[in-house]
Amino acid sequence: MSRIGRNPITVPAGVDVTIANGRVEVKGPKGTLAQPIPGAITVRADGDTLLVERPDDARESRSLHGLVRTLVNNMVIGVTEGFVKELDIQGVGYRAALTGTDLDLSLGFSHPVKVAAPEGITFEVPTPNRIKVSGIDKQAVGQVAAEIRSIRKPEPYKGKGVRYLGERVQRKAGKAAK
Repeated sequence: MSRIGRNPITVPAGVDVTIANGRVEVKGPKGTLAQPIPGAITVRADGDTLLVERPDDARESRSLHGLVRTLVNNMVIGVTEGFVKELDIQGVGYRAALTGTDLDLSLGFSHPVKVAAPEGITFEVPTPNRIKVSGIDKQAVGQVAAEIRSIRKPEPYKGKGVRYLGERVQRKAGKAAK
């Protein structure tokens, strides 16, 4: 049995879970999320908990068991607390600014880079070298943060670029002198 899949999901007060037609829909104070349930995996409500069950020990059922449980748990957490990814900008002249809901990045290019906020994602710039990406969908928050990081990845010689907060960049030595 999957160690992750067999754990029950506790549903906090104020969260409404609807299970119908192979879909799970979670409504909470921050919004609504829906997820289709693949294969023969079933999700059932048992009081204030959700249980994810698989019909047999087939390879596909075993691989989907923990995945579905994690996806449903992330939806419950997302509509109650939300998710945040923080990015750190390092480099002389590298900075971020907020223009309405969009992000303006100065990352050493000849032009500023504009990043539009997708639906359900909000940007916050507490300092010019820190970006907070937040939203209720964990996958969307991670994807947007990865796309911002990919604009100027941290380079290994000086460490300049956009990195996740707390990310450690492996540094390389420069050219050896003669």
